[in-house]
Amino acid sequence: MATNTTQPLTLTTGEAIDFWPAKPMKTMKDEWQRLRCRFINSNPVGPWEDVILSEWELEACGWEDFHPHTETNFVLEGELHIESEGKTVILGPGDSARVNPGRTGRYYAPVYARMVTIYGPNPKGLESHSFRYSEI
Repeated sequence: MATNTTQPLTLTTGEAIDFWPAKPMKTMKDEWQRLRCRFINSNPVGPWEDVILSEWELEACGWEDFHPHTETNFVLEGELHIESEGKTVILGPGDSARVNPGRTGRYYAPVYARMVTIYGPNPKGLESHSFRYSEI
């Protein structure tokens, strides 16, 4: 008979399981009512070694930014358009795409899109910039 030698999953905190209770999505700024977001496991401030998860939604609007880390979006609902360096992809539910580091990504939803986003590690803590919001 085989012996089970499986060890519990231990994350960087030293705990067997990290848990993040649900938070409501909020507008990023009062004047950007059609862009809502919530960071799930951490805020993207300073350096980070692990991934950062967020949920966000666009309602007939667009968002643009330059980031030093990867940004992968997984579409849960609606239709998301992503443009970067002359390339455009259109994603539906279940689709995902990544904008690689050192590039500007433009994300927009002609009607509505809800996504889970994964930011890759940013060990040097370089800041995102060139933020631009627009309504469609």
